[in-house]
Amino acid sequence: MKIKFTQGELKRQRDALRQYERYLPTLQLKKQQLQLEILHQQSAHRERKNSLSEKKKSAENWLGLLVGAPEIRQWLSPEKIITAKKNIAGIDILVFECIDFEKAEYDLFLTPLWMDAGIEILRDMVSLQEEIQVIENGISILKHELRITTQRVNLFEKIKIPEATEAIRLIKIYIGDQMTNAVGRSKIAKNKIEEANFEEVAV
Repeated sequence: MKIKFTQGELKRQRDALRQYERYLPTLQLKKQQLQLEILHQQSAHRERKNSLSEKKKSAENWLGLLVGAPEIRQWLSPEKIITAKKNIAGIDILVFECIDFEKAEYDLFLTPLWMDAGIEILRDMVSLQEEIQVIENGISILKHELRITTQRVNLFEKIKIPEATEAIRLIKIYIGDQMTNAVGRSKIAKNKIEEANFEEVAV
């Protein structure tokens, strides 16, 4: 780190240090908020995965019946996935709300009795899969932002603030030495003038 040993440089380093110390708490707070939200999202992710697993197990007994009803697939494709935005420390992530499915239209007399319940359970499973995907995307965005924020916190804490503090210390020592030397030179010059004046008087 190259520094100039001047009053101007001392002011610049002091201003920089104040700026770093003012900005660091904001970065630390952002880091904390991101970490807490990641934990929250990971908990939600586990819960949804468990729910999906349970629904799959409960549906195992009758999933084989779908072979005889291939038309059911058309009512399981989402028409629209509805999400909202959630802002975490200045970062937007999507939050799953619901899915719009195409209305299932079929002949109630010709269709097996389990069809209604089957479509509902399968749609729940599709919704959970989509929600899990939205949560995973959100976690990925938050983790990326956390990496960047952590790098900035480390930069300020471990490099910028110590560098500015050390620069201020060195410049103050140098300026102090210069002032001491200047006072010393001034005294020597004064003594020489007094000696010269004394010699003139003596003559």
